[in-house]
Amino acid sequence: MKKLSVVIPVMNEEENIKPLFKALREALEGIDYELIFVDDGSSDKTVEKIKEEADERCKLIVFNRNFGQTTAMAAGIDAAEGELIATIDGDLQNDPRDIPIMMEKLEKEGWDVVAGIRAKRQDGLVLRKIPSKIANWIIRKSTGVYISDYGCTLKLFKKDVAKNLGLYGELHRFIPVLAELYGAKMTEMPVRHHPRIHGVSKYGIGRTFKVISDLMLMLFFQKYATKPMHLFGTLGFGMFGVGMLINFYLFILKLFGSDIGGRPLLLLGIMLTLGGIQLITTGFLAEIMMRTYYESQNKKPYVIKEIFIGKNSR
Repeated sequence: MKKLSVVIPVMNEEENIKPLFKALREALEGIDYELIFVDDGSSDKTVEKIKEEADERCKLIVFNRNFGQTTAMAAGIDAAEGELIATIDGDLQNDPRDIPIMMEKLEKEGWDVVAGIRAKRQDGLVLRKIPSKIANWIIRKSTGVYISDYGCTLKLFKKDVAKNLGLYGELHRFIPVLAELYGAKMTEMPVRHHPRIHGVSKYGIGRTFKVISDLMLMLFFQKYATKPMHLFGTLGFGMFGVGMLINFYLFILKLFGSDIGGRPLLLLGIMLTLGGIQLITTGFLAEIMMRTYYESQNKKPYVIKEIFIGKNSR
């Protein structure tokens, strides 16, 4: 088994491939490593450039279309064979020289994940830095996972953690939260960050909305993934109860001869009652789906780190 696998998602980075190979090989000299490039639907000569530079340490996975950075990371991690797995961007803004330092920190201090912090980030202030700082603050406060830089791709994992992250959709921004759900011990350290020299960034201000929607999903995973009825049932019974109180109040008024047919309160009471019933029903369905997910695949809603059996003493 190799010591290190480096997963590099790329898309339209043809000019960065040759200097990236050079930087990786120089930084990882003396380490038993493999490089796993995942081409996420490039329309330029990125694939050809990788094939030109590849040696026996390099794997290339080519998607037939663009699936997104998260899927590319997941494919690379699935193919990785190293005891440790690093993820790094293919645009040369992350510095491969930080990987050996992260390896030393992980092994000496006993961490499962080491996350990078772009200490002197070389990106635009308005479109990149400010939205990133706001998003990082919201995610930290919402999830309780206090990582300084959620957007830094440069991270190092133990193999078992990386293989069990469960990356889907656009969840690569929430890798620290997924690692925390797995029970990993995380730390972070400052890493170098360089300005982009070749190519253009694949990120824009529009990703803010994706972050918000993914954050809602992460909060659900953290609190209710194995007990969805606690969310839907609580909301549903609350709405149903308020709706029934309103309806009972209007029923009493009707008994005393009041006209309630045109009152907006009647509509609100009916909507809350029906909405409560729907949420309760959704909770039951979510519970059934959760149980099917675990039981059909023989999955467990927990991870056992170690089993110790003491010796009999006489």
